[in-house]
Amino acid sequence: MKFDNIYNGLISGNEKLALVGLGYVGMPIAVEFAKHVQVIGFDINEKRVNEYRSGIDATNEVGEAIKNTTVNFTADPSRLKEAKFIIVAVPTPVNDDTTPDLRPVKGASKTVGQNLTPGTIVVFESTVYPGVTEDICVPIIEKESGLKCGVDWKIGYSPERINPGDRVHTLTTICKIVSGMDEESAREIKKVYDIVIKAGTFPVSNIKTAEAVKVVENSQRDINIAFMNEVAIICDKLHIDTDEVLAGMNTKWNALGFRPGLVGGHCIGVDPYYLTNVAEKLGYHSQIILNGRKVNDSMGAYVADAAIKEMIEAGMAPKKAKVIVLGITFKENCPDTRNSKVVDIINRLKEYDINPIVSDRWADVEVAKREYGVDLIPFEELPKADCIIVAVGHSEFRAMSMIKLKELFRNELPDNEKVLIDVKSLYRMDELKSSGMRFWRL
Repeated sequence: MKFDNIYNGLISGNEKLALVGLGYVGMPIAVEFAKHVQVIGFDINEKRVNEYRSGIDATNEVGEAIKNTTVNFTADPSRLKEAKFIIVAVPTPVNDDTTPDLRPVKGASKTVGQNLTPGTIVVFESTVYPGVTEDICVPIIEKESGLKCGVDWKIGYSPERINPGDRVHTLTTICKIVSGMDEESAREIKKVYDIVIKAGTFPVSNIKTAEAVKVVENSQRDINIAFMNEVAIICDKLHIDTDEVLAGMNTKWNALGFRPGLVGGHCIGVDPYYLTNVAEKLGYHSQIILNGRKVNDSMGAYVADAAIKEMIEAGMAPKKAKVIVLGITFKENCPDTRNSKVVDIINRLKEYDINPIVSDRWADVEVAKREYGVDLIPFEELPKADCIIVAVGHSEFRAMSMIKLKELFRNELPDNEKVLIDVKSLYRMDELKSSGMRFWRL
């Protein structure tokens, strides 16, 4: 059976492409491909599918484009039988013990297998450790479909590189890693992705290499940020400003430009565990990656402890203080709350019997309550505070003047007893000093 006519079939309109999983990754891919070919967008979440059909983009990744897209959104898995090129983009989180949670990718494999037709190429984009696509997904699809991989259908892998909330580095402007189980599938997969990837595709020799690219690139970022978080802790103990130290360091041409911060989300805070897990299975215990994860996973508690210390030094009784946390998403200007490390700040404060008030207009109120037990309060309804923790660098928080920030505190509170915790170093040092407020920043 030949697989080298799928691209031509898509371009001519005789064949269809399908997306399995319509979250922050899958939905933008579906919308972009739909500008050129016929696309079926499948997700098991009927509420999400109905929102897309109604022109509502809860992910905020494509915005108004959702209203005009020709993607055929569906929650009916049998529609996958119409497609000859299927892309799987489902989440790959970790369990509470940090081991890979492959249930979504296994479930997607089962769904694909049950609706697979001969002559189809299936490409996984979900982040996994090397070996998952061929050793776990392929057997499931073969069992459910009764079709032999390499004979009746073929497999490939192209790791997603979408950066949620980023309007500069988007799907089409990021180079795409592509791979296939053999030369024929690799060539066809490259041709299909070249339809939408303006930055070009980068073929690698095999699927395991492509899987490794993704977990390694995110592990590298995690380690670099962990180093910066250690630097921030050391600078804090030395009573010098981390931001000024980094500004000086970055004047050198070979500085990498990383900054300290809370490392959450569905990629950098998760992918390193996929890499270290497979390493453990091979008998190698990570010396650097896991220690980097340990540092980054501890930063929420470190910020909360710093806030407690500042409140005590300001003469407050922390248990009686009104603490406001601004932001709960895992990054700025993005509604994604998955694996948010701001929650670690909140939970640490609760250990001190402090129930902080949280506000974030970007985040979904229902998701915050369901996933974290956090009630989000509209910014306009916030009570006056004793301590404010600006945890996320949303543009509206970044744009706030010192005067506006001061208005959020209790009026009767002297300036030197108003505690401001600037996690992202959003505000200039000269402004912070001239405000008279008691401040701390990571």
